[in-house]
Amino acid sequence: MNADWLSQLAPAHAPPPPGWWPLAPGWWGLALLLGLVAAAGVYWYRRPAGRLRRVALRELKRLESGPNDAARLAGELEHLMRRYAIAVHGRETVAHLSGSAWLDFVVAHGGRDLAGDAGQALLRAAYGSRVSADRARWLKGVRGFLGVRR
Repeated sequence: MNADWLSQLAPAHAPPPPGWWPLAPGWWGLALLLGLVAAAGVYWYRRPAGRLRRVALRELKRLESGPNDAARLAGELEHLMRRYAIAVHGRETVAHLSGSAWLDFVVAHGGRDLAGDAGQALLRAAYGSRVSADRARWLKGVRGFLGVRR
């Protein structure tokens, strides 16, 4: 046999190192997942209902920590709830409500702590009458109306 055929083979060499492009399917999946998470985060942060709630809760926190007397606090809480209700439920639904009808609306939409005497006291204090302030119950009722469950 002819042993000369081994000398005719090409010299041994290592294959070239793998390139970084195109990416493996796992990296494409990870990039897609990160893109979806980023888009969901942007949507969650910018959606109108969540944004309105966050702004209203910041305003409520400011009112909570402020040194307001009962009449001023009641007026500002009433104004905050009105603005929020108009923004969320529409002017046609909310703007004509007053007195007991307004309180019924607030209670039906989460402000259960403003049912009965607490809500009536809030309305009377907001419009200038002297009442004993139940500040904690007012704030809890407004927080419930804004959709915060504690």
